[in-house]
Amino acid sequence: MNQSTIAFFSLSPLFLSCAMAQTNEDVEVIEISTRPLLLNHHDSVQSKLEESGVQFSSAGGVSALPILNGMMGDRIQLLTDGAPTTAACGNQMNPPLSYVASNEVHALTVLPGVSPVSRGGDNIAGVVEVATLVPEFSDTSALTWQSGRLGYFYQSNDHAKHIDAEAIVASDQWYIRYAGSQVEAESYEDGNGDKVLDTLYKAQNHTLSAGYQDEKQQLQLSVHHQSIPYQGFPNQYMDMTDNSSTTVKALYERQFSSFNLNAMVSTRNVDHEMGFFSDEKTGMMPMLTESRDDAVTLHWDFPIDNGSIVRIGQEWFRNTLDDWWPAVEGSSMMGPNDYVNINNGERSRLGAFVEWQSAETGTWQYLAGARLEQVTTNAGDVQAYVDSSSSMSDMSDMSDMSTMSDNLAAAEAFNSADRKQQDTLVDITLTATRKLPNDSQLQFGLAQKNRAPNLYERYTWGTSTMAMAMIGWFGDGNGYVGDINLEPETAHTVTAAYQIDKNLWRAEINAWYTDVDDYIDAEVIGQFNNSGLTSGERNKLQFTNLDAKLMGASLSAAREMFENEYGRLTLLNRLDWQKGERKEDGSNLYQILPLQNRMTVQFEKDALSASLSWLWADSKTDVDSRRKENATSAYSVINVNTTYTIAAFTFRFDIQNLLDEYYEQPLGGVNIAEFKADNSNGFNQIAGRGRSFDMGVTWQF
Repeated sequence: MNQSTIAFFSLSPLFLSCAMAQTNEDVEVIEISTRPLLLNHHDSVQSKLEESGVQFSSAGGVSALPILNGMMGDRIQLLTDGAPTTAACGNQMNPPLSYVASNEVHALTVLPGVSPVSRGGDNIAGVVEVATLVPEFSDTSALTWQSGRLGYFYQSNDHAKHIDAEAIVASDQWYIRYAGSQVEAESYEDGNGDKVLDTLYKAQNHTLSAGYQDEKQQLQLSVHHQSIPYQGFPNQYMDMTDNSSTTVKALYERQFSSFNLNAMVSTRNVDHEMGFFSDEKTGMMPMLTESRDDAVTLHWDFPIDNGSIVRIGQEWFRNTLDDWWPAVEGSSMMGPNDYVNINNGERSRLGAFVEWQSAETGTWQYLAGARLEQVTTNAGDVQAYVDSSSSMSDMSDMSDMSTMSDNLAAAEAFNSADRKQQDTLVDITLTATRKLPNDSQLQFGLAQKNRAPNLYERYTWGTSTMAMAMIGWFGDGNGYVGDINLEPETAHTVTAAYQIDKNLWRAEINAWYTDVDDYIDAEVIGQFNNSGLTSGERNKLQFTNLDAKLMGASLSAAREMFENEYGRLTLLNRLDWQKGERKEDGSNLYQILPLQNRMTVQFEKDALSASLSWLWADSKTDVDSRRKENATSAYSVINVNTTYTIAAFTFRFDIQNLLDEYYEQPLGGVNIAEFKADNSNGFNQIAGRGRSFDMGVTWQF
């Protein structure tokens, strides 16, 4: 598959929203190249996505949740080599990007808003694609050593130590590749020098892949294993005490005389545990999850004589989930039974699409498609900590008795309900690109896209304070309960973009508007307070459908200031604005990015590469009152990044947050770990990372 790649991260939205895949006869797809990622285990992938307009909601050190066009989590379809990954946790502590180490990634592609139907369904915000399986064949017939890589990277703020390794042997028909990495970090400090509690983590990834090709076909196989023995989550009531997963995947491509076939088969097993492991956030409550993702896709490309292409695809995905909380011996609230949160949960998707891509000849190019999916969800009977035959007379107080009684009644109601749901999703997309004579182009996009509720939105049932507080991936300190009868979200999106590309400069403006019917939000059904102070009050929320609208715009520009014997200097800038509201009353949606600007000066000369970046974010005043979202002040952060290559060694030295600025992350959520340590100050926003001197070395051999 021949693909054109750009590393011009700040100017990607127009190209990325075009999202035209390429085979031998296709028009090109513009990607974000991320190889090499220079050792920064988790921030490298995240930083490349941030530079292209993706934001992140804070979570654990390796598990931030992406936000695209104002929408978070699984409203974005994240595909790794074509396979989706389901977050197997009521707090989404293991989202798709957490399974991808930076040294495994060859390319990232962001497709916001009007993404093609061939690039994934069951999303309303867009698609992010991660490529880890890329052919590594050589030009010789013998299987010989191709390359190796060892790297080490250290961050002073949290004393993070990153180690990675890679090795490749290949011939013109075969290749074998190993990639591995390990990272361990303590909790980081903010700009005031105070520890941000419960931000420590440790993770390890290993991938072995192999491939075969001949004149007509190509087969690639991979096995990936990940182990995260612990990861702190400051904005959740629980922490991750283990996450182990194994993924087996196969990609197959074959060229026939009149069409091309691309097939993918994947399976992933996840064992996930939550609890407490650090004195920075203490407690006693085990929670266990077992999950499996299976996927099979068949994509057929039919080139037409006039240069256009018709694509047809069939896809099947299934996620199974068991989520239970073992009884705690001696606890009157957490026993004597195991609490069964989701039992035999299953979410399956059966989909098909057809897509037409016009030839590149002519002034206009089009990409149009339709996609039909049936999403089926179901779950078995559940169980509270106590049952109808259990005596509640030994409860320590009346609140314990009320809590157990609430959950007992909720479990009985859930078990008597019809839990199987089937949703039919119809996606339709159209993009039209017009080339203009002055080295510029216009693009317009229209889409209807859908997302069905996930298993936690539909099937979490506990109504006690403790049960509800264990559900929710929003980092807001509130508690959530599901609704079996939730409807799928249906989004209608329109985009417009203008891009001009001259010899020494380029600029782009991109705007989008999304109207969502049955947006899955939350309604307030009660309150709870763990401190007795007004500042400690949180809401009990139930997932519900309502109508919403989101809009935004970005303005990007770049200018080459000079290129001569002294080097090359380039200035880049990107400005982002977003807005999100509930249509019924005009109230604000949760975690909408405030006005933000990112300016970067890049310098290159021979083996030296350096950049100085300035990120400015306006104050966040448009907050979600239902979730008690905090307002944040404006801030700016300056980062310095340098690399220098000598022979086979590349040295890296960075200074993050050069001026040691204290700031609160506008999309970060509240610091529950800090609240548990001292609840007198209420739920403060999570502070950003203070100054850090980071350095590393890579040896290529």
